[in-house]
Amino acid sequence: MTGPSGSGKTTLLTLIGGLRSAQSGSLKVLGEELCDASSQKLTEARRHHGYIFQAHNLHHSLTALQNVRMGLEVHGHISTQEMQARSAQILEQVGLGEYINYYPENLSGGQKQRVAIARALVSHPKIVLADEPTAALDSKSGRDVVNLMQQLAKEQNCTILLVTHDNRILDVADRIINMEDGYLTSNATQVSTV
Repeated sequence: MTGPSGSGKTTLLTLIGGLRSAQSGSLKVLGEELCDASSQKLTEARRHHGYIFQAHNLHHSLTALQNVRMGLEVHGHISTQEMQARSAQILEQVGLGEYINYYPENLSGGQKQRVAIARALVSHPKIVLADEPTAALDSKSGRDVVNLMQQLAKEQNCTILLVTHDNRILDVADRIINMEDGYLTSNATQVSTV
């Protein structure tokens, strides 16, 4: 999703993600109505989503493995041993297998964003919501991160809704939606991928 600053992209993302509640109208995500949803229903909806934020939002007191594991802790049915194994496996998939015990302060910006991607995808969510995930990265790191997100999402049969101002990565998208002043201004456009 693209659009000028202040057009409502992040607000829509947080509504879709159940991070804030819609007060009027209708908002159906994965077949569930979220408008006026109870906090319990929003919590349940969030268990089906992965989140990637612009500033990666890693906990500085936790290792890469512990940060990723947080993506599984909202699911009460997964044992500690399985959480550890799945977290290590996805860190390996994002190319950080040898960095599992590193703290964020010892990782580059691109590595931090890879940890954030691993955290978002470790629970095999149905949808990943990504808010400007390449904003703090140089063009090569940004391209690498988006390609990695796309590859892992396809492997997991997961949808990614990515908000961006970075026109250099638009060719990766299957569809582009534009937003302006709180309204979608165009229908989804098919984009050929390279």
